[in-house]
Amino acid sequence: MDIIQSILLGLIQGIAEWLPISSEGQSMLFMMEILRLSPVEAFSIAIFLHLGTTLAVILKFRAEFLEILRWRITSNPILLKIIIISTLATGITGVPLFFLIKGFSHGDIFTLLIGGMLILTGILLRTQDSKDEGYKRIEDMKIRDMLFLGLAQGFSILPGVSRSGTTITFLLLDRMRQEDTLKVSFLISVPAVLGAVTLNLVTSSGEVIPFSVTNALVMITVAFLAGYATIDLLMRSARHLNFSKFCIILGFLTIVVTVFPWIV
Repeated sequence: MDIIQSILLGLIQGIAEWLPISSEGQSMLFMMEILRLSPVEAFSIAIFLHLGTTLAVILKFRAEFLEILRWRITSNPILLKIIIISTLATGITGVPLFFLIKGFSHGDIFTLLIGGMLILTGILLRTQDSKDEGYKRIEDMKIRDMLFLGLAQGFSILPGVSRSGTTITFLLLDRMRQEDTLKVSFLISVPAVLGAVTLNLVTSSGEVIPFSVTNALVMITVAFLAGYATIDLLMRSARHLNFSKFCIILGFLTIVVTVFPWIV
């Protein structure tokens, strides 16, 4: 793997991670078709790439994470509760799937379903009042919502299943404001990604990963920069798009990017 290829992988991860198109699936496709890596190698690198975008989330939402780390739970306990409950629930579905599909399965059909659900959600919302008063805020989330959100996120370990698409769809169907939807989706990604990276390192002992320290630093840095820029773009878009258009655009984007490799 050369530096240019490392940069391309970082860009794929950074741009695709926060869109409902499965950055893991797109990067694995690139590695297997262009770089001719094995599914096991591609899967391990795809998980590793998430470190860059995770650093972008930590920087973007550093105030929220510092608040949690300092145990200022009296000022905003809901964020800590969401992260803990959703992470535990993610492990319930994600860990067994990790061992079942490592280097094996693809979830393109499920991702297409996510795209369809986003479009359907947008169409349904066009028949309703689109003012913020009709939607939930982060503070309105119940333990049940957090649990099912985490369970849904666990399925994103499948290559081709979008983590952001899954969580965004769940929260939008639960009628959460789009700005809060993105924020929650970003925040709960951090422990999930760190857990996946750790699990992959533990279970990959002895396997040869085909990149150098330089390649690793380049991939993480590019993924971090592209990921941070994408977060800003999405957050600004969420403020200006109405709810139904937001769902429909994300849904069509999901379907187009998922179907495109099948027709070329």
